[in-house]
Amino acid sequence: MHYTYLNGTIRPSSETQIGITDLGLLRGYGLFDYFRSYNGQPFMWDLYWKRFETSAETLGIPNPIEKTAAFEIVINLLKKSGLPDAAFRFVLTGGYSADGISMTQPNLMISTEDIHPVPADQYESGIKVIGYDFVRDIPAVKSTDYKHLMILRPSIKAAGASDVLFYKNHYISELSRSNVFIFKENVLITPDNDILNGITRQVVIELAKPFFKVEVRPVLLSELLAADEVFTTSSTKKILAITQFENHVFSQGKAGKNTRFLMKIFEEMVLGWT
Repeated sequence: MHYTYLNGTIRPSSETQIGITDLGLLRGYGLFDYFRSYNGQPFMWDLYWKRFETSAETLGIPNPIEKTAAFEIVINLLKKSGLPDAAFRFVLTGGYSADGISMTQPNLMISTEDIHPVPADQYESGIKVIGYDFVRDIPAVKSTDYKHLMILRPSIKAAGASDVLFYKNHYISELSRSNVFIFKENVLITPDNDILNGITRQVVIELAKPFFKVEVRPVLLSELLAADEVFTTSSTKKILAITQFENHVFSQGKAGKNTRFLMKIFEEMVLGWT
């Protein structure tokens, strides 16, 4: 069973409710973060917490909890779930508002969820993505506004794709819920503009540095199309090959050599995570 912390109280998630005057519902004024544990320990907690704090500060929503207290809640929720590992979702909204616009006290929810892994065969075959001319509002913030993904879901499904890659003015940025990397020969390249600085992205950059030249810079759509290998990173996907963009196929439709190498060293790291 999963549990949710809401403003100081922990209850079963199925019994946790939030009122209809919450600014997250009325105005879309909210943010979230999402991460998981390995071997019963939250993965890269310090980095996720820092991003959560920074997002709250950027949106002007007071963070009502300290880092140490939040960590204790995370561990408590994991124990109560009875699972060896779980995903964690933090949601911070502008709180209840009598007039639908004024913020008084934010609402903070922390929940455990099941981990929904990528199908094992996709780590070999990779995924297909479609393109969409768009940049998220305040890309550095993990806001609760995912309406463009929701609008595009029928188009993604109709194309036989798994996700959408955003680009603007000929430069790529990110997928709807993950970051993107390309390999050109043995150079690993990832965009630095109009993105959420994903934690898995940061980890992969550091893991790659001893083995590859790494470039963090604006990336043209034409560079993506000319890439030898393409992959995406996130908490749930980890490192997942993109083997098709629209009608363009990469690395003969399967995860490339360098991508598989990074998958291997990432898995070695998380297997030993404490």
